[in-house]
Order: sequence, then structure tokens, then C-alpha cells
Amino acid sequence: MKTKSSLLLLLAFVLISFNINAQDVDAQDFEGASCTSIMVGKKASTDGSVITSHTCDGMYRTWVRWEQAQDYEKGSTQKSYRGTMHTKDAYDSKGLKEVGEIPQASHTYAYLNTAYPCLNEKQLAIGETTFSGPDTLVNPDGLFMIEDLERIALQRCDNARDAINLIAELIAEYGYGDGGECITIADTEEVWCMEIMGEGKKKIGGIWAAQRVPDDEVSVSANIPRIKYLNREDPDNFLCSDNIEKVAKKHGLWDGESEFIWYKVFGNDYSNGKNFREREWFILNSLAPSLGLSMDDPDLPFSVKPEENVDVRKVMELLRSTYEGTELDVTRNIKMINRKGDTIVSPIANPWMGGNDINTYNFIAPETVKSQRTVSVSWCSYSFVTQLRSWMPDEIGGICWFGVENPGQSPRIPIFTGSTKLPSYFNECGHGNYNEETILWRYRKANKLAQIQWGYSKNIMMDNILRYEEKAMKEIPALEKEVEALLKDNKKEEAQQLLNRYTADFEAATAQTWKEMEENFWERFWVNF
Repeated sequence: MKTKSSLLLLLAFVLISFNINAQDVDAQDFEGASCTSIMVGKKASTDGSVITSHTCDGMYRTWVRWEQAQDYEKGSTQKSYRGTMHTKDAYDSKGLKEVGEIPQASHTYAYLNTAYPCLNEKQLAIGETTFSGPDTLVNPDGLFMIEDLERIALQRCDNARDAINLIAELIAEYGYGDGGECITIADTEEVWCMEIMGEGKKKIGGIWAAQRVPDDEVSVSANIPRIKYLNREDPDNFLCSDNIEKVAKKHGLWDGESEFIWYKVFGNDYSNGKNFREREWFILNSLAPSLGLSMDDPDLPFSVKPEENVDVRKVMELLRSTYEGTELDVTRNIKMINRKGDTIVSPIANPWMGGNDINTYNFIAPETVKSQRTVSVSWCSYSFVTQLRSWMPDEIGGICWFGVENPGQSPRIPIFTGSTKLPSYFNECGHGNYNEETILWRYRKANKLAQIQWGYSKNIMMDNILRYEEKAMKEIPALEKEVEALLKDNKKEEAQQLLNRYTADFEAATAQTWKEMEENFWERFWVNF
């Protein structure tokens, strides 16, 4: 038995490693298409929550931990580094490069340290998507990469507007060194889409625009600038730097006379001159079908009013999207005749096929498969949906629904703003080596095996995903009441321990189920794949 188990493990490792490497190469076909963020205003949600989200699509670190609040003496400084998104663990300094420092705040808030830092103890949350923008605007001498700005904002701010203003001040004084980035900044009252670029090589500073999502609407950012007009006359809903037109004209991006449209002036090759592609269209059209939005439209609205209010589970569903049943479904032409004589989509077709699979199908029958950038992808490192609630104490008001690996296959683990510690499986990145003690590998094996016969395994996996969503929705209200009672009795430490324990127990339960699915799939595929 021991020999058989070792052989199965070796086969799994070889198979999964091959699949991952293939998909990393295939991801290059979608250059610039590496993240998705959905934003929901408080009146567009079912319960008054403000929501933002992020799929971190690419090979970024998967270790996560809570960084605790701290007090600092006057004169302290905060260092800035390059390379923080690719470390093995919190103590790994290999590949890090110190690039500068700024004065430290006297007090910093606790925050959830993901590759792109995402949530703090005050219910401030930040999602991210890259849109790159014109290369001529990138200044590698600027101090801050986008992940630095997210981290500092979460450490020092308790609301979205203050975060935007702080980021703007830091960019102006120390310089922005990254490519074009969008960060989706949310608090308990509002959510903003902030798009940032540099001013040009050797130029310390940057340009930025931030648009507020209306309370009763939903917006999406997916690697394309989404803002259209610079509505400076409406500071309640729009903020921006005062140098935008000057920078655009200086670099030949705008002639100074034609209508200034942000997404056209600073667009990328991926956008094809528009402010949307498949993901934006699919998500907005799913929420507001009566608008008749079309892929042929010259542009799409920045946000839409959903025909039905949206909860966190709807956002999770949208982040799982592969366009199944639509003209964009990559599996729709991969057919076979089953034993009953019916023509069906083949069970070996899956929406995350690698380039070798696609090229093989198209060699046999040209144009069988047309590649699409689905919302969920197999090269995702982690993703989250954050839910922020003004009517609850901060300790339980914010929930980060966190998942690793493919958002279309992995469960969501609730992490609370009042948490202080995560299970040990979160301590180390899972990329680069096989390690069952990391959070990534507790789900990756079942996910990759499931793709081999997705037509068979999909319902099994989806049933478990939805079962755990339902479990959390039923259990968490009672947990919140218990935590709130402890907080009223000044038992904050007990409340924190309770939240830590719930997250650990929930993760353990989902990991056990994914382990059981992995074993089920191996048994299912014992004859062939």
C-alpha cells in the first residue's frame, strides 16, 4: 500500500506540474489580462454591504498573514522594497531590494498581508487590476510600486477617501514607479476605482483619476482603464491629479484639441481602443441584461444598476465565470456522441484548456476552439471578495472571503477583520515546489485532476463549493452574535480567538473535502484520463 500511494503521489505531481507549467506559458497569450475586480455599492447589495474583490491572476506568492497594529517613536521610518510579491514566506529576503524610505506614522493598523495587501482592521479593503498603460509614462526611479501604496494606505487609513488622498500625496512627493494600475478601494460607505500611472521616465510624480461607484450600482475593472471623462466639477464622486492633460500632451498621447477621454488616451493594446472586453461585458450584462449591452458597443458604462441586488455569493459566482452556454464558451464546439446517441459537449472539454489542447483541437478541425479570457483562470494564485458592513463592529463587520488557486474551483474561506492569526498552512508560498503543508496545495491537486474530465467532475466540485458557501451563511450570523457579546463584555482577546478558530476550522473542513475529491478522481480515472 505504501508503494502504491507513493506512486500515485508521484504521478499526481508530474501531471499537475506539467499542467501548471503549460498554463503559465498559455497565460502569455493574454498579456495584460491578469486580474479582475468587481465593486458593489451599498444600495446595490442585498444587505447594505459595500463589496470589492480581486483575482490575483499570475504566479504571485500565496502566503498570507495578519500584520499586527503597531506604535512607533517619533523619527521612525518605513522602508520600501521591490520583490515583495514573490517571496517564499514572511521572513524571506531573497530577491528583495530596498529602494528608499519615508517617515513612519505614529500608529499603524493591522492589515491582511497578501501579495497585493487587501484589508485592514478598520474595514478598509483594496482590490487591484493591472492595465499597464503607455510605456513612456513608466518611471522605474519612482519609489512606490502599487503594492507598496496599498500596504501604506491600509496601515494608515480607515476610509477610502483618505486612502486616495494619501496615495496621491505619496505619488507626488516620492514618485510612482509602476505601470498603469487600478485599485478598487472600499470602506463601509463607498467604493472607488482609482487608476494610476507615472509621469514619464526620470520624472518624480504620477497621474491618477478616481471615480466613485454610485451607491446603487456595480462596476468592474479587468486590466483596461474604465474611466471615461475627468469630471473635476463633481468632487463628491470624482477626484484626479491636475497634471493629466499636460502629461498626455507632452508624451504625444493627446493633441490638446480633441475630446479628452481617459481610457482612450491611456489605453493599452489589450483594450483595442475600448474600455472593456469579454469580462467587463459579461459581468455587467449579467447584472443588467435589459440594457442590451453588446460586445460591439464602442464603450460600456463605468457602472450599471443591477436588476436584482447583489450579495457576496453573486460576486463569487461571477468570479467563477467561464461564459458557459454563451457564444464565448470555449467548450461549445468540442462535441461527441454519447452511448445514447446524443450529441453532447465532450466531458474532457474544460474552459481552462492549455494551448496544446486548443492547438490540437484546431489542427483536427480548424476553428473548433477560439481562446477567450475567462473571468476565472487556472493561473490564479489567490482571490478574494471583501464584504464591509457599517452597522457592525469593525471586528466582525468586514469579511474577506478568501480562496487560493482557480476561483472557478476553490472554496471561499472567511477571514474576519477582527482576526489576528491564520492557520499554519498560510505561512508559506506553494509555488515552485510540491508541499502539502501549504494552503495552495491543499486545493490545487483536486482542482487540476477535476479538469481532466470536467464534464464529470464539475457537478461534484460545484456541489461542494456551494455547500460550504451555504454552511458559512448559516453559521456566521450566530458567530457574529457571540463575538458581539464578547466585545460588549470587553473580552476582545476571546473574541479574536473565536474568529481565528472559526477560520481555521472552516479551512480544515474544506481542505478535507478537497482531499476526498482528489482521491475520488484518482479512483474515477484509474483506467485512463
